Amino acid sequence: MIRPTIALAMQPSRTQHVLTPLLLEKLGGIGHLLDVAPMERFDDERSVQLLAEAEILVTGWGAQPIDARVLCRAPHLKLIVHAAGTVKGLVDDSVFDAGIAVSHAAQANAMPVAEFTLAAILFAGKKVFRFRDLYVADRNRARTVPIQAEAIGNYRRIVGIVGASRIGRRVIELLRPFDYRVIVYDPIMDDSEAQRLGVEKVNLDALMTTADIVSIHAPSLPATRHMIDVRRLSLMKAGATLINTARGAIVDEPALIDVLKSGRIDAVIDVTDPEIPDAASPFYDLPNVFLTPHIAGAVGLERTRLGEMAVDEVCRFIKGKPLLYQVHRQDLQHMA
Repeated sequence: MIRPTIALAMQPSRTQHVLTPLLLEKLGGIGHLLDVAPMERFDDERSVQLLAEAEILVTGWGAQPIDARVLCRAPHLKLIVHAAGTVKGLVDDSVFDAGIAVSHAAQANAMPVAEFTLAAILFAGKKVFRFRDLYVADRNRARTVPIQAEAIGNYRRIVGIVGASRIGRRVIELLRPFDYRVIVYDPIMDDSEAQRLGVEKVNLDALMTTADIVSIHAPSLPATRHMIDVRRLSLMKAGATLINTARGAIVDEPALIDVLKSGRIDAVIDVTDPEIPDAASPFYDLPNVFLTPHIAGAVGLERTRLGEMAVDEVCRFIKGKPLLYQVHRQDLQHMA
C-alpha cells in the first residue's frame, strides 16, 4: 500500500510543543513524512519541491496563506489540517474550489481558553484581585476583612455568556458544577438549543443589565465590531466584571477605559485592539483591570493538544473515515 505524502508548514519559533517527536513519529508511521522541518514560506526551492509531492499539508501558526498560486505548486494536495485555531486568513475560496478538505484544531484551542475563563469568573466573583492588592499594600487585614461582608462571592451569581461559540459552550459546561445562573446571548442559538445547554437565552441588552460577570466569546466580524459599546457598558451593574478572551475589536476600548476609570466595573482582559496596547494605555495601570498578553489560548504544553488533534484528523482521512472537525466554505463567515 502506497502511503500518502505529508508536508508541514508553520513557524517553529511559534509552534514549540505542537508536533512532538512522538507525534512526528506517528505521522511518519501512517504516511510518508517528506521532511520533519516545516516550510516557513512557499516560494523557496525546498518548498516548491515539497509542495509538488504533498498530498496532505499540516499547518500551524505562522504558516503563509494558501491561495491559488500556492495550489498551482501543489497539484496532488487533498487535505489541509491546521494544528491551530481559526483557518481564516490561511485558506481562501480557491482551496474549496479545488475540492481540498480542510480541518482544524480549534476545539483543542478552545479548552485552555475555557479553563482560563472559568478561573477568571471564579476570581472575579470573589474579588480576588481587589483583595490581593489591598492586602499587599497594607500588609495587614484592616481593609480586607470588612470587604468579606459585602455582596461578593460566587454563590447564585449570574454569568452572562456573549456568544455560544465553541469556547462559549465549553465555558457553559465547566460552569455546571457551580451555583451560577447562566444566561446567554447568541443570535444563532435557538430556544431548544438553549434548553439543551441548560441556559437562559436573552438579548444582549438584557444580558449586560442582568449579569454580574459578562464573558465574551463571540467571533470578530464586521457585525460584532464594537458590539460592546458605550451604551451597553453603561448597562452593566455597578461592581460587575467584564471578561474578554475573544477579540479586542468586539469592545469599544476607549468607552471601556472611561467606565473603568470611573471604578464602576472591573475587567479581565486577555485580548486588545491593537494586539499590544500602546505603552501609555490605562489598561496597564488601572487597579480594576487584570491584563494578560493573549495567553488564554494554548501556550506551552497545552499546544500538544493541537498537534494531537491534527494528527488524529490525518489518521481519519487516511483510513477513509469522516473528519471530525472539517471546515466548510460557509463556516468561514462565522469564524473568529
